[in-house]
Amino acid sequence: MPVRARPLSPHVLIYRWQLGNTLSILHRATGVALAFGLVALSYWLMSLAGGQDSYDDAMRVLTSPLSLLFLLGWTFSFWYHLLNGVRHLVWDAGYGFERTPRHVSGWIAVSGAVLLTAGAGFWVWHGATS
Repeated sequence: MPVRARPLSPHVLIYRWQLGNTLSILHRATGVALAFGLVALSYWLMSLAGGQDSYDDAMRVLTSPLSLLFLLGWTFSFWYHLLNGVRHLVWDAGYGFERTPRHVSGWIAVSGAVLLTAGAGFWVWHGATS
C-alpha cells in the first residue's frame, strides 16, 4: 500500500498571536495563582488555630513587602478569573462569539480586574493607615 502524505495540524508557527489566546493563557495562569494563594490562606487560618504566638508569626510573614506584592497578584488573579469566568458563562449561553463582542468582553475582564484590584488595594491600604 502506498504511503500518503498526511496533513499537518496547525501549530504556533502558523497562527499569529491574538488577544484570545493571551486571555486564555492568563485565565489558566490566574487559576494556578489562586491555587497557590489557597496555601497562604490555609497558613493564615492554621495560625489562627495555633494561638496568639502562631498568629503573630504568620502576620509578620504575611505583611512583609514580598507577601504584600503576592497578595496584590492574588487579588488581581481573583478578579480576573472571576470576570473572565462570567465571560465564559455568557459564551456558554450562546452569546458574544462575534469578533467585536469577544474583544470588548476580553478588555472589560482585564480592565475590570485592574480597576477592582486597585480599588481593593486602596481600600486595604486606606483601612490599614487610618
